[in-house]
Amino acid sequence: MPGLVVFNRRWGIASDDFVFPGLFELFIRVLWWIGAMTLFTYHSGRFDCNGGAVLHTYLVGLLVVLGLIILSISAIVYVSAQGTITNPGPRRSIPALVYLRAVLYLPELVWACLGALWVSDDSRGCNPATIGAVIAAVVASWIILLFTALGVVFVFDPLGDSRPQPPDMEPLGVRDMESNRSSQFFSTARSLAVKVWESRLRLLCCCLPQDESHRAAFSSIAQLFSKFFSDTDLVPSDIAAGLVLLHQEQDKMDRSQDPETIVEHSPSSPIGEDLEVELEKASHYMRFAAAAYGWPLYIYSNLFTGPCKLCGDCRRSPGADYDIVGGDPLGCQFNSILQTTGLHYRDFIYVSFHNQIYEIPFFVALDHKKEAVVVAVRGTLSLKDVLTDLSAECENLPLEGVPGACYAHKGISQAAGFIYKKLVNDGILSQALSTVPEYKLVITGHSLGAGTASVLAVLLRSSFPTLQCYAFSPPGGLLSKALADYSKDFVVSVVLGKDLVPRLSIPNMEDLKRRILKMVSNCNKPKYLILLQGLWYELFGGDPDNFPTEMDNRREEVLSQPLLGEESLIVRHSSSYQSLGSDDSPAHTAVNLPLFLPGRVLHITEDGPSRRPCCSQVRYRADWSNEMAFRSILISPRMLVDHMPDCVLRALDTLSSERPYSLCPASHSDNQHNP
Repeated sequence: MPGLVVFNRRWGIASDDFVFPGLFELFIRVLWWIGAMTLFTYHSGRFDCNGGAVLHTYLVGLLVVLGLIILSISAIVYVSAQGTITNPGPRRSIPALVYLRAVLYLPELVWACLGALWVSDDSRGCNPATIGAVIAAVVASWIILLFTALGVVFVFDPLGDSRPQPPDMEPLGVRDMESNRSSQFFSTARSLAVKVWESRLRLLCCCLPQDESHRAAFSSIAQLFSKFFSDTDLVPSDIAAGLVLLHQEQDKMDRSQDPETIVEHSPSSPIGEDLEVELEKASHYMRFAAAAYGWPLYIYSNLFTGPCKLCGDCRRSPGADYDIVGGDPLGCQFNSILQTTGLHYRDFIYVSFHNQIYEIPFFVALDHKKEAVVVAVRGTLSLKDVLTDLSAECENLPLEGVPGACYAHKGISQAAGFIYKKLVNDGILSQALSTVPEYKLVITGHSLGAGTASVLAVLLRSSFPTLQCYAFSPPGGLLSKALADYSKDFVVSVVLGKDLVPRLSIPNMEDLKRRILKMVSNCNKPKYLILLQGLWYELFGGDPDNFPTEMDNRREEVLSQPLLGEESLIVRHSSSYQSLGSDDSPAHTAVNLPLFLPGRVLHITEDGPSRRPCCSQVRYRADWSNEMAFRSILISPRMLVDHMPDCVLRALDTLSSERPYSLCPASHSDNQHNP
């Protein structure tokens, strides 16, 4: 639904978003009115204490004001529940009701002041229970007024008074032919949007230094955000409803598909290396990727024993032959790395906890078990890392001997370049390999660290032909097709389940936005019902087929044409969204350069039903996949859980040991072998 227009501006809330907050406030107001009526009845005819006349006036006025507020809220809730997301006709009276509700805040403010005045000056000699009830009413009034002000700030749209609306029935071809005047208008609006997003980022990151690199990152991210969010008229609740509907649609498609066959060997695997060997190596090197996170992940993964172990180790300050860069005054970061990897102090060549934008922590260690020099790069763990993640524009990454266009994720490419200079220019790799010349080079990392490790492996491949890279849950928008194909010989990407991050790229986000628009436009249910049924579905399951849409009643030949509701959700033409009629239409050609996962992709999924008892055993299976299987975002409650490094490590340990993992620790002894 387009944003609600009141007070001559558009807000970040729709006319069908008042159901749940309205019902909550209605519940509070009714209880409040009952309490005020009880107090008034108790004092009926006996307002003889000091200031009794003021108390009588306050209670009568409070009952009247609360009654009017209850009536207005009831009307808002009823009207807001009518219609559908793209059919706001039955809710056309919402702006008038909002004006009425806003007017009622004035007498409520006056009566709150009157109650406070009576308590402070005229309440002497009155019943303490009465005084306490009036104080509670006054405090409740101020709390509601405060939360209302915060809500106004939250839904305020800085661009609400300047966002253009397209003509109702204007063809897309005509809309492409913008005049100079309209082009200037859109250019001004886009420039303002970039400035607004840049201001938001600076406010959010006010604790970071505002130097030149940060300002450049803010500007780049602001351009990306303003471009992505400026061409549709969706509010956050519309997106939530679209995600709910899309999740059910994807589940319905999954249930109708035949079970996939497991591919035992990768077509591009070197002779002699099979799936089990790669799983065992991945399980081993995932510990190094997890260790790079330091003490936060170690404590999270060992809530009961981790703090005690680290407290004992952090007190010791042994003499070390390794280099530590960055802040670790107590040694807890490094000691957590020791605990996770099982290595000794002497096995580390270089450890860096230095963290800035485009500069992320990493360490270099000797892995004697696998006879490898391991470079482990940390994933996202700070606000600076988030800024590196969000710098998602493409950057040229020219590489000799690679045919085709070579480009990569800008922020990750910059981070890989920083580590490359440290390893090569500072002689860290030369020092390590001179100590153990027979060892091979292995680079690993998780999430942001996986993307950085992959780009770093691409940069180092010409100098170290035998190097290997294990990238766990890498970002989907990472390498161009040419570089992704080039990396298949030495990079293995490991993805767990429906992990969001390996499917995250600008083209995939544009595709998700288009699909959300399609689901929202076709649904014939009110938004509050979509969200309620969606919550029930997520918690208790059920049949996704019981969510009808307007497509159920439309003829097949009409399904290839966009609905009028879909067009109403576009506030300006975007080349990333031109028609919702067909997913395969040439109009859907992405303007953003496509980016892919690196290397060969090892996909781990849970074997069995998606919903199971909390103490049931979890079985996993591993399949060789390819980067094209991750070209769309899957909506699931596990899309974020599957990205956590401890979950990835647990799945790999289960597969490498050929034992199912149980969520109940007591049932480990009853585990059966995984077929």
